Amino acid sequence: MSSDTTTQTPAQLAEAEEYGRVTLRLALVDMALDFVFLTLFAMLLARPLDVWLQQLPYLAGEGIFTVLLRLSVFLLIYIALHAAVSFSLSYYRGYVVEHRFDLSNQTRLRWLTQYLKSISLATVANLILIGGLYLLIWLTGNLWWTWAAGAAFVVAVLIGFIAPVLIVPLLVKYEALDDDQLQNELSQLAEGTGLTIEGTYRLLLSADTKKANAMLAGLGRTRRVLLGDTLLDNFSTDEIKVVMAHEIGHHVHGHIWKMLLMSIPYTLVSFLICHVVLFWWLGADYAPSAGPLPVYAVAYLLLFLFVLGKLTGPLHCAVMRHFERQCDRYALKRTGQPDAYRGAFSKLAKLNKADPNPHWLEVILFDDHPAIGDRLAMADEFDPPGS
Repeated sequence: MSSDTTTQTPAQLAEAEEYGRVTLRLALVDMALDFVFLTLFAMLLARPLDVWLQQLPYLAGEGIFTVLLRLSVFLLIYIALHAAVSFSLSYYRGYVVEHRFDLSNQTRLRWLTQYLKSISLATVANLILIGGLYLLIWLTGNLWWTWAAGAAFVVAVLIGFIAPVLIVPLLVKYEALDDDQLQNELSQLAEGTGLTIEGTYRLLLSADTKKANAMLAGLGRTRRVLLGDTLLDNFSTDEIKVVMAHEIGHHVHGHIWKMLLMSIPYTLVSFLICHVVLFWWLGADYAPSAGPLPVYAVAYLLLFLFVLGKLTGPLHCAVMRHFERQCDRYALKRTGQPDAYRGAFSKLAKLNKADPNPHWLEVILFDDHPAIGDRLAMADEFDPPGS
């Protein structure tokens, strides 16, 4: 049996290709907009804004609490300006385009509510993480980049534990899977793998989208499988088991911990580069061992981290695609059902309007999953002889 990467009708395939082209262009525009905004903010606005803030009541002075308060106000202004600049693109990308291709179930009010919720969560996270990094720089001086790498690992592990119980429910509701037979079959897939799953849940995606998705979230006792209701309502039991086996594959291959461990040298080198560049760019203003870092310097730090993230993004995507291929192979071996595997990914392609063979630039810059065409072709390796 040969794989068929065109299980979509010609009209569906053409629409998927158009959707891919539109989303790629918008992703590139979004990246360029972020770079321009960060650059202009760092070069033109950061210093004057810091000077102005120091003239306001309660924000003047160099005490630790005063500086952290000034930093918080600085970040709130930065986030508000960025949101104002990027709102039109976010609305067009997240609401207009998704409705144009009939992928969204959101009303405008629902989209705006979710957007504001995401912005609020990001704001709280930035205030905590950047404030913590600034404090760490203050306390550890010129070796802050070594301490920051270790702290980033600890934070990543902590987020891994709390994400499914505290963060995900704020954005997408989920509930216990109420199909006992399916629950038992999915539990049997995890037997012998050493995977302890707190539970399997129905992720209520249909409130926002027609797209299907699934994930293995959490660490330790918070680890759980989240299956989108759009997936559960459209996939057969065997196809759902293939998806579940794929998620189990991430545990079997230790992908979560591998990514966490790989993040240590990455953040260490990234923060070292930032340390060197800040020393070169800011001159006498950058002296971590001599006193507090100027608040405006945070704008340069954000710019450098953004650029480093985009430069290393293709490598990250390549590693993730490798991990996803490992999980696909595991799912095929674990279930022994290449037809169900084909059915699952064909339906994913149709529901998500995924181009089976996306543009090479999209693959390099943004895709952390293999193309659907490649994933379907993988099933050929597992067809029984003579099929």
